[in-house]
Amino acid sequence: MKKAPVVLFFALALVVDTDCVPKQSPKMVQVEAAATALGLSQVESGAFLARVRQGTGRFFELLDAAMADRTTDAKLLARVDKSKSLPRDYEPSDLVQLDGKSLSVSRPGHRLRKPAFEALVVMSAAAKADGLSLTISSAYRSYSYQESLFTRNVAEMGEKEASRVSARPGSSQHQLGTAIDFGSITDAFALTPASKWLVANARRFGFSLSYPKGMESVTGYVWESWHYRYIGKAAASLQAEYFDGVQHYLILFLDAYRLAQPNR
Repeated sequence: MKKAPVVLFFALALVVDTDCVPKQSPKMVQVEAAATALGLSQVESGAFLARVRQGTGRFFELLDAAMADRTTDAKLLARVDKSKSLPRDYEPSDLVQLDGKSLSVSRPGHRLRKPAFEALVVMSAAAKADGLSLTISSAYRSYSYQESLFTRNVAEMGEKEASRVSARPGSSQHQLGTAIDFGSITDAFALTPASKWLVANARRFGFSLSYPKGMESVTGYVWESWHYRYIGKAAASLQAEYFDGVQHYLILFLDAYRLAQPNR
């Protein structure tokens, strides 16, 4: 009981001191709240928030633009992974055939959503100007197509291994109509000039690598050097500059940031 006045004194001192501490902006408070959704260690979370504070103006410029894109096009930055899937009957309404569009395709019949298609055309032209050809080997996949693909992989390698290298139906980014597999769809693609060009340039056109090397514990899938998703220029830059190039972190953050917004 004798310690109570001392405790009260320090409690009152703390209240007085906090009045002198500059308050953070509401947006920064939302960022800190959203950062917890990434599941980062204390050190990693601290490093992320330090990057944000060092480039606050740039960060919020990109974040505001990405959130605006998300509002305009709900599926552009939608989370689709092992924990969140699309319904069986989901098919984008703006799919565009890639045949006859001056693109390099592995076979007839590939389709992409209009914004991804338009960005791909520009990106392919830029690659061609650098003497490279970007071959599209897979694009939109329906639920039923992914279902048959996953079933075949399970038959060949077992369910555990199949779930590391392919998505269950409804859990594939390809169903969004904004994901593309380039080239051979093997690890050999990483060594090609086309892959190296994409690593250096894809973000300028709004594309980002979905499954980076060494991130299976985060993304749920093995490294896929060939799998890129169109997420828009602002989001692609945000991912590269503030999320260590990890698309999954970016998507989780954007979902959590929206939930942290007042009067959303």
